[in-house]
Amino acid sequence: MELAFTPRRIAATFVAVGLTLLAGTLGFRHTLGEAWGDAFYRSVITASLFGLDSRPQGRDAEALTLILVFAGVAIFGYIGALIVEAITRGVVTGAIAERRRRRSIEHLRDHYVICGYGRVGRQIAVEFAEAGVPFVVLDFNADAIEEAREKGLLYVEGNGTEDEDLEAAGLSRARGLVASSDSDADNLYITLSARDARPELFIVARAAYPDAAKKLRLAGADRVVQPYSTAGKEMAKLVLKPQVAAFLDVASATGGPDLRFEEIEVADSSAHVGKSIKEIDISGRTGALVIALRKRDGTFDTTPQPDAVLGPGDVMISVGTKEELGALEELFAPGETLGV
Repeated sequence: MELAFTPRRIAATFVAVGLTLLAGTLGFRHTLGEAWGDAFYRSVITASLFGLDSRPQGRDAEALTLILVFAGVAIFGYIGALIVEAITRGVVTGAIAERRRRRSIEHLRDHYVICGYGRVGRQIAVEFAEAGVPFVVLDFNADAIEEAREKGLLYVEGNGTEDEDLEAAGLSRARGLVASSDSDADNLYITLSARDARPELFIVARAAYPDAAKKLRLAGADRVVQPYSTAGKEMAKLVLKPQVAAFLDVASATGGPDLRFEEIEVADSSAHVGKSIKEIDISGRTGALVIALRKRDGTFDTTPQPDAVLGPGDVMISVGTKEELGALEELFAPGETLGV
């Protein structure tokens, strides 16, 4: 759609104004015998619709005056139309985009709500986007909302502590919620509100201090993350146990620092149900490593041996690159019929 104020339209407007004033100056100079400055002044006053300096003498001068008046009306009418078009188009386009965004949110199912789009929330959004996980950002900060809009994310401008805003983000249809506000108090209220509305909802909350972490668990958070504490522990490990970090860099078949952790469920219809890790040759076929098993009854096998048998409903905690974990997901996709 063509914009209202294009260079061509602006240039055409200036040309029309210039030609009108030139014609008026020449006409008044010829019909009234006025000096160039007086003729130009009369042209500007007449064409700009500010009024007449004095009534011109002679029919030719009067006719020229009327022509300049009509030309001025046409030019200013055109400029006014461009301004109205620009304003109207902006309002209409914004309304259409707003309605489309709301409809997209209304159609979401099994998505995640990110309450707080600060530094932590933005990184969470990046991870969700890379994993292809649907999500909605909920924040009241103007800068955060503007960044979410520029990145084309689904967002709701509001506060996660308000039930209406949580519902606008599709909380009743969501799979989980992340309380990632910079404020521990806000995260506490967000967790309480979400847990009250959805008792079964999976909630992960951010906490800056241990006391806040304890209260968030009491409020109903399933998991609580303390970024500062976690960062401190990781930095200490890099100093105290550098070989552990070196091992993680080369632990997968392709190596590199881009290791990820993933949980993959063994579907009932998988062709590998009842087979051992060694029999399936998971590491050889995918490059990923199974570092833990969560059995269907909720117990954990934290050091699964190669002869560990995978049953229906078991969840493999695996580590590898994005490509390796993708290959592992394909290997255990429901109805998988690949041979071993």
